[in-house]
Amino acid sequence: MLSSVKFLPVRCSLNSYTLRCYSATPPKRPSQLTDEIIRVDHAGELGADRIYAGQMAVLGNGPMGKTIAHMWEQEKGHRRQFEELINKHRVRPTVMTPIWNVAGFLLGAGTALMGEKAAMACTVAVETVIVEHYNEQLRQIMESPQPDKELLETITKFRDEEQEHHDTGIDCGAEQAPFYKAMTEVIKVGCKTAIAISKKI
Repeated sequence: MLSSVKFLPVRCSLNSYTLRCYSATPPKRPSQLTDEIIRVDHAGELGADRIYAGQMAVLGNGPMGKTIAHMWEQEKGHRRQFEELINKHRVRPTVMTPIWNVAGFLLGAGTALMGEKAAMACTVAVETVIVEHYNEQLRQIMESPQPDKELLETITKFRDEEQEHHDTGIDCGAEQAPFYKAMTEVIKVGCKTAIAISKKI
């Protein structure tokens, strides 16, 4: 009785690491807040991944190599998680992804060429903005009518790891970098601008 057989649609999604196929009806669209959070955080973790890639390209074989590698591994895990959320909730990634990809690597490599302390100053500046950004998102989620528990737990974990990266940068002499104050302020402005853009497009 083939006429009575129903076939569920198959949806496949591709990210940087795997191809996944789902035999299920499409999930409902996320709320506007969830959509915005996943899009901007995916962009941010992509940028962070590329910053540490740039730092490793310059400093990977030096004394700071293991420290940077540890932070980079965590950022790659963050990126993977948000790529899964992008696919799960069918969120449109920011159109700025190719630009953030290149800009992140250049920022990481450029500051690393200025020395280990400058690279750590870059880390401190970026992570300062990201921790503040995640804290604001946590407040928004908790104040929403139907808080997304998965997103709440994910961002809380990542916020704590970003704070760890910030503290590592301070411990590794970031504040001793040449023009520390000016450099970090410029990087912070750049990060905040990237966040504002990625929320919307």
